[in-house]
Amino acid sequence: MTLIKSISGIRGTIGGKPSESLSPLDVVKFTSAYGMRLLAKESTSEKKVIIGRDARISGESLSKLVSVSLQSLGIDVIDLGLSTTPTVEMAVIKESALGGIILTASHNPGNWNALKLLNAEGEFISAEEGQQILSLAESDSFEYAKISDLGSYTQKNDYIEKHIEYILALPLVDKDAIIAKNFSVVVDGINSSGGIAVPMLLEALGVTQIEKLNCEPTGIFEHNPEPLPEHLTQISSVLERGSYHLGIVVDPDVDRLAFICEDGTPFGEEYTLVAVADYVLKNNGGGNTVSNLSSTQALREITIKNGGEHFSSAVGEVNVVAEMKIRQAIIGGEGNGGIIYPELHYGRDALVGIALFLSHLAKFKGSAKMLRSTYPTYYIAKNKIELTPDLDLGKVLEGIAKKYANQPISTIDGVKIHFGDEWVHLRGSNTEPIIRIYSESASQSTTEHLFNKIMQDIKEILQNKSNEE
Repeated sequence: MTLIKSISGIRGTIGGKPSESLSPLDVVKFTSAYGMRLLAKESTSEKKVIIGRDARISGESLSKLVSVSLQSLGIDVIDLGLSTTPTVEMAVIKESALGGIILTASHNPGNWNALKLLNAEGEFISAEEGQQILSLAESDSFEYAKISDLGSYTQKNDYIEKHIEYILALPLVDKDAIIAKNFSVVVDGINSSGGIAVPMLLEALGVTQIEKLNCEPTGIFEHNPEPLPEHLTQISSVLERGSYHLGIVVDPDVDRLAFICEDGTPFGEEYTLVAVADYVLKNNGGGNTVSNLSSTQALREITIKNGGEHFSSAVGEVNVVAEMKIRQAIIGGEGNGGIIYPELHYGRDALVGIALFLSHLAKFKGSAKMLRSTYPTYYIAKNKIELTPDLDLGKVLEGIAKKYANQPISTIDGVKIHFGDEWVHLRGSNTEPIIRIYSESASQSTTEHLFNKIMQDIKEILQNKSNEE
């Protein structure tokens, strides 16, 4: 059983002892700490919080615990029910709420769940705020409301439709162009909220030919929910055999987006942001972009080509958003298929990504495969190793930084080493007990070599540490 308490929220497996898994006690304690922090702030907003969930089997019961905990503090709850992360983010803004809680473990398997915490701007809470909530949760210093001051509970089930209306109103979303192309699209909703939201969006955009895969929101995921090529063989096979223009895949809470080309080959999750950014930059006359340190350098090239400047941030949506605001970026995100388009809101949003991509593809004189070929080709390897008691993350990162001290190095988030146009990035995950090791090069064999070399370095560092002890 696993429970990860971090500044970005609380995430864990279902079933087991309190403090060792995501138990009902942990949900109540953490929600109470979050609610008390919201109430402690000076705000003109009404005392209300937006909640929503993906389709995980545990979601409905945990949602009830969250609602009761907030109401017990005197906070009014607006429950969107089965929803998406970006929809909840937008609802916080539109409802002038104190904040929001999304019950989802994103790409983690179905036995996981989590509480993602939002501030009054509909954005993920800061590291400082997260630490304060963690400390309060551990202190058990809760004070609940009297019977006359309990919060109310309201359900609003139309926010996905509202979210889509806001997307269609964006100047760069060209519904007429999309209708004219008469796209035939396959959608994999991974048995969660995307199975509802993505077809609804496509229909609103005028797409009439939609093949649905795993779109029943049962919460029993048909395959591993992380939208990586090795998990998407079903939709790839359908596209390869059929006559379609595009495949669309989202994760369970619809903040990550991947495309499959008409021949069944992956467009590449790293290139989701690259393609959408290219479209936005071209139609904006340039502009700045931001992505995290683990994202492809292809975005930098596209940005410069369109007359803009690219900046990097630490991994994590909150870090990307902070850097985007500083740099006044017109688009940004993460290489895992996360699109952040500030003209709509500051949050990763697969739905707006789909609308912008289809507008781009509709105006492009060619197929999705041809569009992909217009972008710089880099090979990125995304590997991970499990953290064990004998694997000291700090020592590993310190040892790697020391070994490659003569190379350009960034320590903003873990250690990123540049070797000309190639790089390796090592960092501890915010959501899993693992070390992520990403490497990128214009050559697939070089990318793999970089990873293998770093793995050998890690083994030597651990061996030296063992010998010293």
